[in-house]
Amino acid sequence: MKPYGKLVRDRIPELIRQGGGTPVTETMDDDRYLAELDRKLNEEVAEYQESKALEELADILEVVEAIAVARGATLEQLAQVKAEKKRERGGFAEKIYLIRKEG
Repeated sequence: MKPYGKLVRDRIPELIRQGGGTPVTETMDDDRYLAELDRKLNEEVAEYQESKALEELADILEVVEAIAVARGATLEQLAQVKAEKKRERGGFAEKIYLIRKEG
């Protein structure tokens, strides 16, 4: 039996059963869920940093969206805040590297 001890996607227990295994799971309370989402975000960012794979970026987005919803926001609100920040401060398309701010 392989221990996991981490937040997994909703269909993972079903996939384990289909593979002949028996998943042992529990449903977390909200506080623990948020803590595990934060841990999962760190895990996914580390995996992206190692692989640079598009799949890992998709995992990061999934976790970020879950965090937003768990904290009471809608995905539309998240997109709106992102758009407002981009409109006010810009994005990253111009590849600007700030060396220093004088004055």
